Amino acid sequence: MAKTNTLDLTKNDYKGRPSTLCPGCGHNAISNQIISTAYDMAIEPHRVIKLSGIGCSSKSPAYFLGRSHGFNALHGRMPSVGTGAMAVNRSLIAIGVSGDGDTGSIGMGQFKHVMRRNVPMVYIIENNGVYGLTKGQHSATQDEGVPQKYYGINEYPAVDIALEAIVGGASFVARSFSGSPREVQALLSAAIRHNGLAVLDIISPCVAFNDTDASTKSYSYVRENLDVLHEVEFVGYVPQAENIEIDERTYERQGEILVEMHDGSRVVLKRVDEDSYDPTNRHEAIRQVEEARRSNKILTGLLYFEPERRTLHDVENLIDTPLVDLGEDVLRPSKEALDEIMQEMMI
Repeated sequence: MAKTNTLDLTKNDYKGRPSTLCPGCGHNAISNQIISTAYDMAIEPHRVIKLSGIGCSSKSPAYFLGRSHGFNALHGRMPSVGTGAMAVNRSLIAIGVSGDGDTGSIGMGQFKHVMRRNVPMVYIIENNGVYGLTKGQHSATQDEGVPQKYYGINEYPAVDIALEAIVGGASFVARSFSGSPREVQALLSAAIRHNGLAVLDIISPCVAFNDTDASTKSYSYVRENLDVLHEVEFVGYVPQAENIEIDERTYERQGEILVEMHDGSRVVLKRVDEDSYDPTNRHEAIRQVEEARRSNKILTGLLYFEPERRTLHDVENLIDTPLVDLGEDVLRPSKEALDEIMQEMMI
């Protein structure tokens, strides 16, 4: 018999339709990691809403969590749909999948606003540097000087999605590689637990149009130029009563630090070099990302984390009960209340 989780569900219960993407596409690997993470965390599929825009990446939600809700939005408009969904039903777990074109070009404006509102959702960018669905043109994240077979050399500097997310106000920012399943799963687990916008920029090579040695988004380049900031391990739920804390001196001595999520679960960051790294320091995060970019390295791991940032629900003073569960007696103002409002407007 197939192995089941605590909900008595098998991993097959978290799968979606068979993928129609190219064999070897990094997007398929990311879908598989989402399936594994949801299974391991025993997430009820009906509690998840999958969101996407347009592009190869935005086809991905069809390939995981087939028993969940889904909304495939217009090109670049996934953030506003996610904002609306989470405003009216805060009980949902929102997982948005976008691409470097869907977010880095036509959707950049909406990306900025979902960050400043700190909408509670996981925002995954499957980043391959090309427009794969329209046959491989350079995208906004393609690095300057990279040649394409049919479209020449990219003459423009790249948009760094992770840097944009840190500067734009996302409260959780990480970068990974589709070929690093252990790291992707650890970051996904933490992102799902995070109370706010969690941006995951995942380099996902396009095997059809952008997997040559000259491409900085190819499998060969990424494997040779990964700059791992720290090893990441999701340690699951730890009761709040234990109040486990590790300060900077302990980090220096033990070589690891615990980042606490809102529900008491923890992410362990294990130092891989002699320099400690504080993911709650925005200036340090920006410096590290910029230094890696100038060295043509791809920095992976949890880049930035802001645990105390107010979310959309806090700013709008939304009640704990999801708005979709409120009855007409609560949502519809009484005649007396409407008359009072009208009277105030006439003064």
